Amino acid sequence: MTGLVRQPMSAGTRAAPVPAGRPPRRAREGRYALALLTPALVVVFGIILYPLGRTLVLSFLDADSVVEAAYGFVGVRNYADLVTDPAFWQTVGRTAVFTVFSTGIELVVGVLLAQFLNQRIPGQWLFRTAVIVVWAIPTIVNANMWRWILNPNYGALNGLLLRLGLIDHYQDWIGGPGRALYVVGVVDAWKTIPLVAILLLAGMQTIPADIYEAAAIDGAGALRRFRHMTLPLLKPVIAVVVVLRTIEAFKVFDIIYIMTRGGPASGTTTIAFYAYLQAFSNQRFGLGSAIAFLTALFILALSLVYLRALRQTGSGR
Repeated sequence: MTGLVRQPMSAGTRAAPVPAGRPPRRAREGRYALALLTPALVVVFGIILYPLGRTLVLSFLDADSVVEAAYGFVGVRNYADLVTDPAFWQTVGRTAVFTVFSTGIELVVGVLLAQFLNQRIPGQWLFRTAVIVVWAIPTIVNANMWRWILNPNYGALNGLLLRLGLIDHYQDWIGGPGRALYVVGVVDAWKTIPLVAILLLAGMQTIPADIYEAAAIDGAGALRRFRHMTLPLLKPVIAVVVVLRTIEAFKVFDIIYIMTRGGPASGTTTIAFYAYLQAFSNQRFGLGSAIAFLTALFILALSLVYLRALRQTGSGR
């Protein structure tokens, strides 16, 4: 047939003629998919790739402002300064403690809360709604609320504990460098526990109910079913939660900025806040960029390790 080309035919199948010069269906679908992905690619480049590349460039310069200028090239001096700076390593250790502490609380309490929300109890929808409301509170509002609750002069927590007879005078909960980091970690966990619980609850509801019924018939109690059935079957979801929350906790900034400004005595200065101090307080944008880029590399490496562990968990090895 003139002006038409035929596609190869498989046995028993007759292909419809395609007009000459028209691209194959797969090519058209590929172009359509690329057109749909283009806005997302532009956004990713604009808010992730370009800032990351700009940060890398600044980390090799002696930049003292954000204004474009003829900065001096210093090579890896900023990175060398960090490696030999005891304050930097103290900040890294402090950030690791905060991450493990906050994520641990979120995981333990989140599993228990998800198990509670998964039960058939009257008013179940009300409890689930309350959990979502807590998570929906903006971080800035949450930090300010807890700063007032923990206030050493008129805080609600001191007033409650004093009335209950648990303390005999008002406490400065975030006034000491040894305790402040853990208190802020609890506040951060309080905000995120609902999200962890909802994710774990979704995982629990995918577990078939008949296996619990069979275990109950065999005489397994609630605690035994939870330990030997629920937790093992939740491992993939738990792995995802740990990945997400570890990354978010490691780069925590906003709640530190609102509640403590990194104090007292740098007791709550995490790696992200340390980069902010170096760049915007000390006007050492090159050094701050080096800290930020190292943090990004560490998070990337941590993500790859977690994803590898997640694949192994999913494959059952």
